[in-house]
Amino acid sequence: MKVFDMRRLLVLFALLSVTASGDAQDVVRLRAGTPATPQAEVTETRFPFGKIVRNVSDATLTAYLPDPAIATGTAVIVAPGGGFHMLSIESEGAAVARWLNSMGVAAFVLKYRLVQTDDGFVPHFFQLLTHLPELAAVVKPVRPAATADGEAAVRYVRANAARYGLKPNRIGMLGFSAGGAVTVWTMLANHPASRPDFAATIYPGLLPDPIVAPKKAPPLFVLVADDDAIARGDSGRLEAAWRASGASTEFVTYPKGGHGFGMETKGKPTDEWTARMRAWMQSQGVLTK
Repeated sequence: MKVFDMRRLLVLFALLSVTASGDAQDVVRLRAGTPATPQAEVTETRFPFGKIVRNVSDATLTAYLPDPAIATGTAVIVAPGGGFHMLSIESEGAAVARWLNSMGVAAFVLKYRLVQTDDGFVPHFFQLLTHLPELAAVVKPVRPAATADGEAAVRYVRANAARYGLKPNRIGMLGFSAGGAVTVWTMLANHPASRPDFAATIYPGLLPDPIVAPKKAPPLFVLVADDDAIARGDSGRLEAAWRASGASTEFVTYPKGGHGFGMETKGKPTDEWTARMRAWMQSQGVLTK
């Protein structure tokens, strides 16, 4: 009994220490059982992507909680992009979580299931980016799994709202590129328990055609650069579908910025995207206590 209590105290001390530093605080597996895959998950730094994760077969959520003094009770599930071949886990994951924490928002970075790759995947991946129909065909088999992971993430955060000091009707989702597709697929599934209360997609791609907004579609924020050959078309179709259904939507475009900028500052108009999203979140009332 004393050993058990000591372990609990050590875990509590570790969590409190992490809270003070603003780092990840909790990692939750979203599926039971052993992953059925021959490939091991890899975390590495790859030019020009930065820190990435690939070969995800065991979906997880990593929690980043804000300072309790500024916590709003709002949560956002963050789905990084990477063309379903990897996850941009820092620029579109952890860095985004820290930004959300600065506004009092709890963040949960989602590692959803991906296409399996080997160490030499990059040249073929770049080739697929120039032939989007081929990329869509490669990604199609993983869509059901990634959608299930998105839904499981929303269900988990909502069901555990009290544990994290959250309001169960303030669970949002924010996806970048392929993570934007996961966000959209999660909304299109339209299951009440796993439907986010609000959502944002930053340069979303690989979306279905046509897109039909679901009934009770959540408010949606869509942002993209006009010179983004990968996501500009899909972003416009997504916003148009939400607008046609009468759902609340805001569409922000920039003349330059390209694709995949995430939280990086590149001296382009897209550098101020976080200010636009923050203003939208304020307009939705999710940044107030």
